[in-house]
Amino acid sequence: MHNPRHPQVMPVRDGVSPSCVALPTHGQGNMLDFLSQRLPVVGREEWCQRMLAGEVVDERGQVVAPERPFEGSLRLYYYRSLSAEPALPFSETVVYRDEHLVVADKPHFMPVTPSGHYLHNTLLVRLKRQLGLPELSPLHRIDRDTAGLVMLSVQQRTRGVYQALFRDREITKHYDAIAPWRADVRFPREHTSRMEESPQFFRMQEAPGEPNSHTHMQVVEVAGGWARYRLSPITGKRHQLRVHMAALGLPLRNDPFYPVVNDPPEGDYSRPLQLLARSLEFMDPLTGEHRVFESRQSLNLP
Repeated sequence: MHNPRHPQVMPVRDGVSPSCVALPTHGQGNMLDFLSQRLPVVGREEWCQRMLAGEVVDERGQVVAPERPFEGSLRLYYYRSLSAEPALPFSETVVYRDEHLVVADKPHFMPVTPSGHYLHNTLLVRLKRQLGLPELSPLHRIDRDTAGLVMLSVQQRTRGVYQALFRDREITKHYDAIAPWRADVRFPREHTSRMEESPQFFRMQEAPGEPNSHTHMQVVEVAGGWARYRLSPITGKRHQLRVHMAALGLPLRNDPFYPVVNDPPEGDYSRPLQLLARSLEFMDPLTGEHRVFESRQSLNLP
């Protein structure tokens, strides 16, 4: 990420902030050797081309030449790029904006931040480009598969007071979900468990031990063998709502990961995960105003 202590270092370009890699204290060879070994996915020849084009700079704002000797404890900045990126036939909606906050309504299948095969078609990069806000940063994240509200900080100066809302659990989040209905599972209920990363790094699982996750659950409506649930996470573990519902034998409709992996091929948008970040509610720490934001999207019972 961009180092704010060095404002002369690479600016946001087309909504994309420069990436940063820190050199270890000790090393050998030159800068091209280091980057080729540390980030081999780019390839040595491409790193050389980027460096010769002036697209790798150090924390002082100086262009880094390929033959420059290794310099320990230095930060290097560069722009991430992709040879190809999937197009998304969806767009986000901005539901609120002021000098401190942006609240966006994200569609299914759109990542919040750059990762994997996605860079320009992520919520953060699209909003930076659309709104002209180079310091924009998400205050929390939801899964690529999940639709709904994401709150972002506009400026670094006030970011900490809003981050504290999430850290101190002073923000109320409600999600809507479509999942099977079973009369033998009683609602409303409080679901607590210990969640840990599974052997498949992209999945989470419940495990024995002291609980570290907590979700309040209730039923909103029932139609045949399906129901609409209101899920309110007290904690914020990765995939928490999906894991908790699957543990009850009520996996979310179209979930590609739980209870088993059934990930659709790239470009198949026919089965969106039926999970929606519906609302955010909190007392604004700067203005003292009670704020409630609602998604404009909805989930339909089968």
